[in-house]
Amino acid sequence: MKKLGKILAWTLVIVLLAATGISFTIGWHPFIGPRARQIDSTRKFQSSPERLARGKYLAENVNGCMFCHTLRDWTALGSGVIKPNLGSGQQMPFVGLPGRIVAPNITPDPETGAGTWTDDQLARAIREGVGHDGRALFPLMPYEKLHSMSDEDLASVIVYLRALPPIHNPLPPSEIIFPVKYLIRNVPQPLTEPVSAPDLSTPEKRGAYMTTMSGCADCHTPQDAHGAAIPGMEFAGGFILEGPFGRIASANLTPDPSGIPYYDTKMFVDAIHTGSVRARKLNPVMPTEVYRGMTDEDLTAIFTYLKTLKPIHHHVDNTEPSAFCKLCKVAHGGGNTN
Repeated sequence: MKKLGKILAWTLVIVLLAATGISFTIGWHPFIGPRARQIDSTRKFQSSPERLARGKYLAENVNGCMFCHTLRDWTALGSGVIKPNLGSGQQMPFVGLPGRIVAPNITPDPETGAGTWTDDQLARAIREGVGHDGRALFPLMPYEKLHSMSDEDLASVIVYLRALPPIHNPLPPSEIIFPVKYLIRNVPQPLTEPVSAPDLSTPEKRGAYMTTMSGCADCHTPQDAHGAAIPGMEFAGGFILEGPFGRIASANLTPDPSGIPYYDTKMFVDAIHTGSVRARKLNPVMPTEVYRGMTDEDLTAIFTYLKTLKPIHHHVDNTEPSAFCKLCKVAHGGGNTN
């Protein structure tokens, strides 16, 4: 009995230590599921011409909803959409993803799309990262940025999605490898308070909101080995994208001499409209097909905001040989000059 007591005591100590370690490291959500609020089944966003127009603008030209959720030719300039498949979903083709990541069919098809999802299930998925089935969405879906989307903009996007023609397009589910499938349960954050309209009173403030909604930082900020943005390197480029479009490192968008200080407003707007920086064509993975539909006012505001960023020296040039960069810890063109 004395020996059994010692075993039980040591077992209790080990369990307590393990519980403490989990609490102060990865937390309990990888085991118990993501943070998620209860769905309000009565929540319904009323359609109006204004909401439909705003939702179309955001979903097709700003937020990138149709960029990921529509089959496209990834080798075409601006990643040309393959019509008529708007919103019908696709498997994402990027190299290095932790498994099979599928952007689902979000048309109103009741069998293979979002036709049976409630408005609040869509709202929770878009801004909070929890799917209609309660699972944590892989954060390639930019819900961390869309967390700050205003309630009215959210309503407009959902009204637009409801108005899409239903497309029957069966897709396999996402299959994320261990342990990522559990660790991403830490990412979703519930929204329990209203999100008011953004302050668009100055070009800088308007640009900050539109830059966030467009997800510019997602591709133009380098990541560490765990997929987290490297602190202090926001918008400094060097994020590696690899797929049917080749292997490309994103550009430094800060005003540092290694970034884009030579751009003026016209050059920036023209680059988005044409997919070219003067005579140099941008890689197809840069979704100019999406962003070229933004208004000149919004594009100008984005550029105005980019000019206020902290200059960060990070030389990235895809025309130069790939070499290890001590700043972002990956190999990219011109990396050895940093």
